[in-house]
Amino acid sequence: MTASAGITVLPIASEHIEGFHKALDTVAREREYLTMLEAFPLEETRAFVLGMIAKGNPQFVALAGSDVVGWCDISRHAFPSHAHAGHLGMGIIPAYRGQGLGRRLIQTTLQAARNTGMERVELSVHADNIRAIALYEKVGFVREGLARRSVRIDGRYKDAIHMAIIFQ
Repeated sequence: MTASAGITVLPIASEHIEGFHKALDTVAREREYLTMLEAFPLEETRAFVLGMIAKGNPQFVALAGSDVVGWCDISRHAFPSHAHAGHLGMGIIPAYRGQGLGRRLIQTTLQAARNTGMERVELSVHADNIRAIALYEKVGFVREGLARRSVRIDGRYKDAIHMAIIFQ
C-alpha cells in the first residue's frame, strides 16, 4: 500500500478553488515543471475552475484531508474542428510526489475525458522532466514532437516534448 492510498481523488468543486490555487502556486514557484512561474490571481483561478466545471471539462483534485495536494485537468479545445481533443495539465506538491498519486490522477482524468467524448488528449512536458515523461508513457501517451528551446526560465532554456494519447 502506497502513501497515496490515504489521498482522495475527486472532481474539483468550488470549495477546492483556494486549495487548488495554493497547490498550483506552490508547483509554479519551483520554476522547474510548469510554464507559469506563479499562479494567476485567485479570482482568475476561480473563473478558470468555474469555467471548467460549467463546460464539463474533466478536472480532478487530490486531497489529503481537506488540503489540495495535486490536480489534473483537461481543457477541451474551443474550435469546433479541434473539439474532439483537449490539453492536459497536472501537478503535485513536492511532499506527495513519487507515491503513485500522479498515476491515479491522470488515469481518473483520462477516463473522465473518454466519458465526455474526447478522442485525443495532448500535453507538453519539459524534456528534462524524466519522471513525468515516464508516467505519461506508462498511461499510453506517445511522443509526437520536440520544441527546441521552447521554455526559458531564469535564463535557462528547456526543450519541450509534445505528447498525445488517442482513445480507440
